[in-house]
Amino acid sequence: MQTFLVMGHKADFGIMMLDPDPLKLDAVHQDLLYGSLGPAICPVWSFVSLTEVSEYLPDEQRYAHRLEEEGLKRGEEEFERRLAQYARRLEYMRRQRLEPDLPSWPAYCFYPMNKRRQPETNWFLLDFATRERLMAEHGESGIAFAGKVTQLVTVGIGLEDWEWGVSLWARNPQFLKDIVYRMRYDEASARYAEFGPFYSGYLMPPREILDRCRIRE
Repeated sequence: MQTFLVMGHKADFGIMMLDPDPLKLDAVHQDLLYGSLGPAICPVWSFVSLTEVSEYLPDEQRYAHRLEEEGLKRGEEEFERRLAQYARRLEYMRRQRLEPDLPSWPAYCFYPMNKRRQPETNWFLLDFATRERLMAEHGESGIAFAGKVTQLVTVGIGLEDWEWGVSLWARNPQFLKDIVYRMRYDEASARYAEFGPFYSGYLMPPREILDRCRIRE
C-alpha cells in the first residue's frame, strides 16, 4: 500500500493498494469510511483492476524470431548470448508484472485509458502482429526513461469503465511530463488511445497527509 498527496482540487489524497485477496483491499476502504476519519472523507474516484503479464511481452520463441528479423542467425555467438540474456530477464519481468514492487520515487501520477474502437481506428480489429509492433515501439519510448520513471499498467476490462490503469513513479514531476509527452507521439497512443483523468502528487506517509489536510485528532 502507498499513500500520496494529490496536487490540485481533484482530491486531497489517494491510496494505491495491491493484494491477492480483493476483500482485504475493500476492508481498508471500509475502515477508512467508517472509522474516526470517516466524517471528513468524501470519496471522489476509484479504479479496480488486476495485474497481468501483457500478451505483448515476448516469450523466448518470439524474442528469437525478433533476433532473426534483425539479421542474426541461430547458433551464432551474438544470437545465443542475447537470447540467454533475455531468458534470464523474462522470469523477473513476469513476476514484476504480477506481483510488482512499488517504487519509492516521490513523484506519482495515475490515469486510466482505453483503446479506441472507432470505424477507422479500431485497435481490436488490428491483427496481433500489428498490435505487437506498435506496442514494441511504445515500449522503446519508455525504455529511454529507465532510471527516471517506473510504470505499472493494470487491466480493468470487465471490472471498470476504463480498460487499463497506468501508474507512474518518477524522481521528479518533470520526468512524468516528459515521458507522457514523448509517448503521445507513438502511433499506439496518438492513433489508438483515449485517456481519462490524471491524478498526480507525491508519495507521503499518512500522518503527514493528515497534517497537510489540516486534520487534527
